[in-house]
Amino acid sequence: MTAEERKHRIEAYLQRVEFASLEELSQHVEASISTVRRDLTTLEAAGNLRRTHGGARIVAPKTDEFAFSARDAHQLSEKEAIGKACAELIGGNQSVILDAGTTVYHVARHLEEKSPQIVTNSLPVANLFASANKVEVILAGGVIYPRLGVLVGPMTVEAFSKMRADVAIMSAGGITLDGVTNSHALLIDIQRAMLKAAQKIILCLDHSKFGRQSVSPLCGLDMVDTIVTDHRAPHELVAGLRERGVEVIIAPGASANGATVHNKI
Repeated sequence: MTAEERKHRIEAYLQRVEFASLEELSQHVEASISTVRRDLTTLEAAGNLRRTHGGARIVAPKTDEFAFSARDAHQLSEKEAIGKACAELIGGNQSVILDAGTTVYHVARHLEEKSPQIVTNSLPVANLFASANKVEVILAGGVIYPRLGVLVGPMTVEAFSKMRADVAIMSAGGITLDGVTNSHALLIDIQRAMLKAAQKIILCLDHSKFGRQSVSPLCGLDMVDTIVTDHRAPHELVAGLRERGVEVIIAPGASANGATVHNKI
């Protein structure tokens, strides 16, 4: 592979995932980290990307796939139902880790009366409680990605590695009987630190995540205590998860004809 081909592949990859670590890019183009670092310097000088601590991000993404506002518009009614049902599982004054997923944001919307201590890398969640007197928010450090509404990078991983919490409420890109996956390697490192920091793990996943596998493995089912989803989650997979010892809660919600659907799965 020539240097130009390698730089083209790096730029194309960043267009797809928006940001990536040096290690991730090195594996993708099958080159040493030092070589990738030089390529990034050249691409940054051309204005195509921006170097960050330990990686790089694209300057002008061609897609809004990863933008918080765009992601939050998908399955909006299901996310709100899941958020409300998940919030009911949280006790008063608990310490709660919240990741930067859009469904988790809808959980946060219903947590204020629980007076929790929240630890998060989500800028929308932090902003939600900016003037809330009943909620203490600890915001992890890291690199800010405004479009994603998230803090990422080694500092974020380190922050969660030093935390301890009663529960972590997290999202994912997909779940099968083989385990849980997500769509981005940098987010995976942060979420793995969250998993280790909490006594109980709750995943909030709308039906579109069931039976889907994203590119990066996150964890096995043995690390998941509870999944909260909506009534459109596939019955067979829900049954399989329960057989594996995972509690699955179906959030009450509205069906296509407007009728209320309760937990019948």
